[in-house]
Amino acid sequence: MFLKTYNQTNFFKHTFCEFQQVDDFQFPENTYYKSKSNSIYFYTEKGVYRKSNHWGRVANCRWRLIANNNYKNQQFVIGFAKWADFYPINSSEKIFFIKVDFEAKKTTIQPTKEETNHYLFTYTEAQKRIKQIHHLLKDDKWTNYFELKTEELRFNIVTEFINSDISLQEIKSKFN
Repeated sequence: MFLKTYNQTNFFKHTFCEFQQVDDFQFPENTYYKSKSNSIYFYTEKGVYRKSNHWGRVANCRWRLIANNNYKNQQFVIGFAKWADFYPINSSEKIFFIKVDFEAKKTTIQPTKEETNHYLFTYTEAQKRIKQIHHLLKDDKWTNYFELKTEELRFNIVTEFINSDISLQEIKSKFN
């Protein structure tokens, strides 16, 4: 699998990344970059520190903050990401898989860091599937048309959906 190499000149162009919250970093004076939205960036050989009060959709990127328990949305937080943690989201490369927590009824898009047994999607494909999975997890009305119990049906359909390129409609028709 060929992946683009990222650095301070290109990490902000159509990328996915998970930053780890850092509590003990001080930005050296006059050596950082400040964006129009008031986020502050400091570049190192290994990666980038970012201090910001907004995460998720950042311009044309999707940057998630893996936060400590005390994190509150819209508060300024520092995160760090290695250059190797950035992945292209506007490419045709299938380098993302979908992770589902059935108990919490949550889904996430995860990049592959090495060879994996997961079925892989482009970022755009994974986003489209997550929207459909969200509906399957949050709404029970659709299960009335099937014989299986709701939780078993939901698990079977979603699991097949994230492990194949088969459409949701085709998968559902197998269970009728």
